[in-house]
Amino acid sequence: MTNGHRIVVLGAGYTGMFAAIRLARRTRGTGASVTLLNPSGRFVERLRMHQIAAGQELAHHRIPDLVAGTGVTFVQGTATAIDPDDRSVTVDGARSLGYDTLVYALGSATDTGQVPGVEAHAFTLDDPEVAGRFAARTAEVAAAGGEVTVCGGGLTGIEAATELAEARPGLRVTLVSTEEPGSMMGPGARAYLHRALNRLGIVLETGVRVARVLSGAVELADGRILRSDACLWTAGTKVSPLAADAGIATDDRGLILTDATLRSVSHPRIHAVGDAAAVRMDFGPLHGSCQSGLPTAQYTADTIARIVRGRSVKPFRFGYFHQPVSLGRKDAVIQFTRADFTPVRLRLTGRGAVLYKELVSGSPLMTYRSSKRLNVTTLVSRRGRAVRRPAA
Repeated sequence: MTNGHRIVVLGAGYTGMFAAIRLARRTRGTGASVTLLNPSGRFVERLRMHQIAAGQELAHHRIPDLVAGTGVTFVQGTATAIDPDDRSVTVDGARSLGYDTLVYALGSATDTGQVPGVEAHAFTLDDPEVAGRFAARTAEVAAAGGEVTVCGGGLTGIEAATELAEARPGLRVTLVSTEEPGSMMGPGARAYLHRALNRLGIVLETGVRVARVLSGAVELADGRILRSDACLWTAGTKVSPLAADAGIATDDRGLILTDATLRSVSHPRIHAVGDAAAVRMDFGPLHGSCQSGLPTAQYTADTIARIVRGRSVKPFRFGYFHQPVSLGRKDAVIQFTRADFTPVRLRLTGRGAVLYKELVSGSPLMTYRSSKRLNVTTLVSRRGRAVRRPAA
């Protein structure tokens, strides 16, 4: 590779931010440039969105401040098209941003298009402003002794429901899920989680699908109508159609198909990380999470740096090690896992779990700040055993 190599990172979420900062450090002295493109100048802490939904005020982190002193050039704008042949990204439908290497880190959003009425009548946790409006609405509902429905019993739904029930004592919270909440956990951790749901007075509607969201109600597939003065939708995710529209090879969900080095199988100058990438390990596909996303960003930054310097690269390896779930501000449960995400007997609950979860939620920002000076390494896996992967 020659000097002047242009690296563009699309998306400044958890993975895009880490990839950009680490790339700038790892390519220092090569003449390469790193540009980070994002629609908003605010860094959104997706791991804490349920706290905003419950009425808590979080720190406002500006992207220019987070990348200050790193050498990363921040461009505020929306990527509206990619031309892989011309190696350019169209920004806001007008200007063009050229690249030699592209890091696709656009992440995912809540899928509001699969069930009628969700788009019109439900809130999501994709945006701090929307979460803030939901918080304002639930404050009104709680004061009137009303009811809120959280649709989706995954970890996001569980955290949102427990946060709401704890923060709004006058609120009746119903959690609707097609599966048992905590089904991915071991029996001990799952039992602890259900005791917390009971303690907080959360009503469970499990094994049932939502057929429609109405104004003031949720209709279930079995025909029942649940009163819902406010509905929070956390079920299912979708990704941007940008990659598929550009002719980049994607799976049926729109995730970029990657090789063993997280490069696009159709356009190897494009690297995909986090929720936007279809990454497969020996044990199966990775699911979208910060736990797996940050290692893909770290690996990709190191891989691109090695390519720029003309060095060889090794395949990506990763293994899970925990399932952390907050249960309000005063309780949590941590299920430790094997590399393939199956639970082991070890778990952490109560105050210790709260401190652990708070560390997990805050660690990405600590990683960004430390990465300005050091080659911070996230936990990855080799042959199914979690180890510290040394910097390349």
